[in-house]
Amino acid sequence: MKKVAIGSDHGGYELKESIKTYLTELGYEYLDFGCRDKSAVDYPDIAFLVGECVATNEDYVGIMIDGVGVGSGMVLNKIPGVRAGVCWDLSSVMNSREHNNANVLSIGGQFIGEGLAKQLVKTWIETDFAGGRHDRRVTKIMEIESRFIKR
Repeated sequence: MKKVAIGSDHGGYELKESIKTYLTELGYEYLDFGCRDKSAVDYPDIAFLVGECVATNEDYVGIMIDGVGVGSGMVLNKIPGVRAGVCWDLSSVMNSREHNNANVLSIGGQFIGEGLAKQLVKTWIETDFAGGRHDRRVTKIMEIESRFIKR
């Protein structure tokens, strides 16, 4: 994981800007899909761009920050190939990567402070998928997804 697709709505804009600086400090490249200021935008538009990048580029993982994280998580999980984890703490972040092989992290800019957000991002990026019994379960997730893609 060396490249990060990142985006936010207006509720996550300030945190996104801070996380971009932090990603650079950690040595990661990022591609910012917006938004560009605190003006109101619709999170589905930005979440779609982040998810599309991750789904079509194996070199990328994604981080999406909206007000709470839930709405963007819903959008992201509609995109084939995306496994977004909506996370609020270190346990959910680690589980989303270790057990679910999440490739996008969705967090809430209005509920998570900058210090915790940095911990969540670093832990999420540095946590590897455990494989083993979890591989079978992630495969089942992707098989369920493929059933609906063919319709």
